[in-house]
Amino acid sequence: MACCVLQLTGLIFGGVGMVGTLAATAMPQWRVSAYVDGNIVVFETIWEGLWMDCISQLGIRLQCKFYDSVLALPPPLEAFRALMCIAAGLSIASFLMAIVGVKYTQRSKEGPQGISVFILAAGVAFLLTGTLVLVPVSWTGGSIIRDFYDPEVPAPLKRELGAALYVGWGSTALLLAAGAMYC
Repeated sequence: MACCVLQLTGLIFGGVGMVGTLAATAMPQWRVSAYVDGNIVVFETIWEGLWMDCISQLGIRLQCKFYDSVLALPPPLEAFRALMCIAAGLSIASFLMAIVGVKYTQRSKEGPQGISVFILAAGVAFLLTGTLVLVPVSWTGGSIIRDFYDPEVPAPLKRELGAALYVGWGSTALLLAAGAMYC
């Protein structure tokens, strides 16, 4: 009975982590404009993501523009896009493996030895997915913090941590927890 509860909890954590991974990949709020100086009247908010930049004017009008060329992107952004796409695909595959493994284990009459190979494969895949999400999210967060406190960076170019980073860290925690439960 405890095994079934652990498997279902891992399935829920993995599913929510998968949705978080997909959301963090698609969200444009990786870097958000920072208001450092005494200027409290702000007309524009700038969001920078993996796929597009957005400008919100007075919270009413939102304009987003996809990046024009893949070749014009900085190399870290290209790597982060690739890692997040791989993580999104792997999270879907690991979630499907977990569903198959839970169904097989529920029907198995062999006891603890009858645990499906799919459960172990899903656990390893969830751990790998969590690691793949953690790398670009933490690297981006570290570079934002480094640039924010760097006196050489002009105030208009300083950015704050965006909502996508928090979603990425949350989904990483859930994916690693699901992987640990299945392993």
